[in-house]
Amino acid sequence: MNPMIKARTLYLFCSAAPPVFDVARVIEDAQARGWDVCLGLTPSAARWLEPSLDGLAALTGHPVRFDYKRPGDPDVWPPADAVLFAPATFNTVNAWALGLTGAFVVGVAAEAIGKGLPIAAMPCANAAYVRHPQFDRSVETLRAAGVTVLYGEGGYLPDPPDQDWPDRFPWALALDAVEAAHGAG
Repeated sequence: MNPMIKARTLYLFCSAAPPVFDVARVIEDAQARGWDVCLGLTPSAARWLEPSLDGLAALTGHPVRFDYKRPGDPDVWPPADAVLFAPATFNTVNAWALGLTGAFVVGVAAEAIGKGLPIAAMPCANAAYVRHPQFDRSVETLRAAGVTVLYGEGGYLPDPPDQDWPDRFPWALALDAVEAAHGAG
């Protein structure tokens, strides 16, 4: 990349769902598309990836974050140009839509809506979870707030309960959507 051209900064946020184990490949794909990637995780996703956190930080060139900074501490990430939240679990989608910002990545994603940043999200919840009536309401709330939610036809389709197929998670579609949202912004 030409050093005179500023890289676009993507905040890639992930919940604890099986596709999170592909995050290094996704980071590389995003970097190949010209994104400077900052990786944020829910606390559970951070526990799942704990043995890989140093390597993921080296890959992105930024610390992996999963907790809020203390007041007065400097921000260690550059400002975001776009946000991709994938995989976003049932809990994450509902917390985000309801404005429950106990998790760092949910708080930053909620704030990104208010800042008018381009945001794409791809849920990852099994078919039993998505039958809960709050899930559809939460997806609609996020869409009404301007988030591109890739769920249903043309997006993520839920796996049956107890049958996680992370190799079928459409990561390329998620990256395409955040590119499109950023281009439209």
